[in-house]
Amino acid sequence: MSTAFPIVSWGNGTNIYEVNIRQYTHEGTLKAFIEHIPRLHSMGIDILWLMPVTPISMEKRQGTFGSYYAAASYTIIDPSYGTADDFRELIKTAHYYEMKVIIDWVANHTGYDHVWTKEYPEWYRKDEAGNFTELYGWIDVIDLNYEVPELRRGMISAMKHWVEMFDIDGFRCDMARTVPIDFWIEARAECDELKPLFWLAECEIIEYHEAFDLTYGWEAMRALDKYMKGELPLDDIKKILVQYANYPIGSRKLLFTSNHDENTYHGTEYEKYGVAARAMAAFTCTWPGIPLIYSGQEKPNYKRLEFFEKDFIDWSGDVELHDFYKTLLTLRKKNKALQESASVLMFKTTHTDVLAYLCSRQKDKVLALLNLGKEKATFSIDHPALAGSYHDLFKGTQVDFKRSKQFSFDAGEFSVLHITGEAAV
Repeated sequence: MSTAFPIVSWGNGTNIYEVNIRQYTHEGTLKAFIEHIPRLHSMGIDILWLMPVTPISMEKRQGTFGSYYAAASYTIIDPSYGTADDFRELIKTAHYYEMKVIIDWVANHTGYDHVWTKEYPEWYRKDEAGNFTELYGWIDVIDLNYEVPELRRGMISAMKHWVEMFDIDGFRCDMARTVPIDFWIEARAECDELKPLFWLAECEIIEYHEAFDLTYGWEAMRALDKYMKGELPLDDIKKILVQYANYPIGSRKLLFTSNHDENTYHGTEYEKYGVAARAMAAFTCTWPGIPLIYSGQEKPNYKRLEFFEKDFIDWSGDVELHDFYKTLLTLRKKNKALQESASVLMFKTTHTDVLAYLCSRQKDKVLALLNLGKEKATFSIDHPALAGSYHDLFKGTQVDFKRSKQFSFDAGEFSVLHITGEAAV
């Protein structure tokens, strides 16, 4: 199923960078993050996704600072991050550098002392005793009731506030599957009247593409995690990826090796993928979909960031993977094979730990060869579609194919070969 709404003109070949304002710098403020925007622009980032910047509830708060997703208000900036003017400055700076900004939107639940609990208690789900309730076992939030028409109007009004007051460019909708799809369709129809927006859903239900441009690639990521633990063969992941590639045009998957949940609760990409961490990053940037980079991955960040306490990313010294990501993101912008309407072929190889696939559109091609295993792999691939003279993206060398070739890769080694407008990137 594809979205019933037109995709924004800047959505093709794009990428997303998730910004954890609290942990991004020692200060943990909007102003402190603004200084990083030129660097991220240079790296090739197109969309900044800001984790929630609204105030956090005090009642049943977890830890000192609480969960970003237990909101006390939908329409104001948490003073610990800065002011409304600081937020406007961030948006204007991003727009100056031709970047878009989407904000996290938590529509399923609020914190216990959200302003609506006093003003509109009838907007919430309650148990038989009349107490606020929550269905998923979280201790610091309570569920909203989308059977109440007035709630829907209030929620859409709050969303439109951020477009009208701050000129944001879209929403990343937290736990989107827990909110009825008909609400999201209604919300998008109204919000898109203000300006064309980009919509990302934290869910993997294909029907939600009716309202959203992008959904999460959770199934593939969880399967890859199992593969890395030796619990699943790579062939099973290939089947999932082929399903993703066959989604209708306009229905794309978000691909990532880390995000705020993964980093804190499941480990960094280096904990999960070991020597294959960079190969996995290359995969997210070359398989059909949209890649996500989490705060600090380009440094790189080797630690799990705290969720309920203050933490920070150490930006001292060189940003070691800046050029690595810039190279991949530049290819995405220039090579049509990594954009909408491209076709993809998954190849059988002679080694069980090697992922090999070819994306193509018109004359452009991208061939990715990834040894995701923990040992050296010697393998070959053979297919008539491989014919051509490719450029190695990272080595700068030329690689000629007739239809088959043999390779020998160390553990975690990978190559991205491409034909881009008949010229090297």
